[in-house]
Amino acid sequence: MGQLYHIERDIKTASPEERLGVRRSQSAPIVRELKAWLDKMADTVLPQSGLGKAVFYKLGQWSKLLPFLDHPQIPLDTDRVENTIRPFVIGRKNWLFSHASAGAIASANLYSLVETAKANGLEPHAYLSHLFAELPRATALEHFEALLPWNIKPAFTHHV
Repeated sequence: MGQLYHIERDIKTASPEERLGVRRSQSAPIVRELKAWLDKMADTVLPQSGLGKAVFYKLGQWSKLLPFLDHPQIPLDTDRVENTIRPFVIGRKNWLFSHASAGAIASANLYSLVETAKANGLEPHAYLSHLFAELPRATALEHFEALLPWNIKPAFTHHV
């Protein structure tokens, strides 16, 4: 896995075509070697041992690793997603005792909007201000779609 991360660091700024080429020529053989090693270890380790748990976990997740080899936009891991949701996971204890499921749904929707705005290069407060100002005027599907975070120009929301 360390070798794969090293390759990913080297191609971080490469074009999608270059990234795909390097992944196919350099990463794919490492992935095949790793799979062969895991298969061999699965036959020799105790499933409940520390190494056994790691080997069987990786084998169980194997199909989720492979798409990065064919799609240059897919990262090697889910670290970015995990870092994005960490504040909500930590805060989850604070929300366990909420008695209103509608409030939980509203919070989830708001957090989704905030994180999607961030993922699309928008400043969340500016985006939400724009959204709440424009939403009452939206009357057709295309008006609502125009308000989605990926359809907003980042520079526009910074001046709201």
